[in-house]
Amino acid sequence: MTRFRILWIVALIGVCGSHERLLTQLDADEVRPLVRAHAHNDYHHERPLLDALAHGFCNVEADIFLVGDELQVGHDRRELRPGRTLQALYLDPLRKRIAEHGGRVYRDGPSFTLLVDIKTGGPATYAALSAVLAEYADILSSVEEGKSTQRAVQVVISGNRPIADVEAQSLRFAGVDGRVSDLDSQAPAHLLPMISDRWGKHFRWRGDGPIPPAERQKLREVVEKSHAAGRLVRFWATPEKVEVWQELLDARVDLINTDDLAGLQRFLEEHTDR
Repeated sequence: MTRFRILWIVALIGVCGSHERLLTQLDADEVRPLVRAHAHNDYHHERPLLDALAHGFCNVEADIFLVGDELQVGHDRRELRPGRTLQALYLDPLRKRIAEHGGRVYRDGPSFTLLVDIKTGGPATYAALSAVLAEYADILSSVEEGKSTQRAVQVVISGNRPIADVEAQSLRFAGVDGRVSDLDSQAPAHLLPMISDRWGKHFRWRGDGPIPPAERQKLREVVEKSHAAGRLVRFWATPEKVEVWQELLDARVDLINTDDLAGLQRFLEEHTDR
């Protein structure tokens, strides 16, 4: 790091007034957006959302529980805390960042996906979530009477997915995460924008040695069929190995799932053009 660079950072600390503000500014201005990078269980990182953004991730995942009138974030109920909400950890910081960076999460960058995994009862939790999302209409993509409007952030619902409730809304700010069993669905892409599934449910290969030809062909068929319907593809619980990431990349899987932010960032920066 040059002496000028060090002095610039010190000066910025003084202007910003806090270490966190400095990190956020540097993350926004210098990181390369990685459209395939998906932060699984993002809230487990030291700085939810911010760590993913610091590594250029364009997709993050948050699990939510409806507790009273709060949408609290955590993997299970033991992790839940009052005030640790979807708004506080994700929606408010995203709105602030978008306002500071020309209407995008990354200045002049791609769209950003917030995958919300519903852990409590689908209809009740989605009703609360829908009301919250409406308060962020300025940053969230929406569908009104079948017409899509793209904004900085796309929300996709996973977990307990009340598909009928989502579909029934004349105005909504989320789509639904499909499964491999939905490959033949006739639902429009704005309702079912993504096909996700557990890797081990469909593939036995764990990254040791070459992938069996039949599994490679199956993976490509899932991707091709999803893309033909305008849907993205993601698998969760994939082995954290570069051999698996490479196979997913070669098959044109859209989102590569990881808990290893730095590792996937390095891999994608070395193996992709964008």
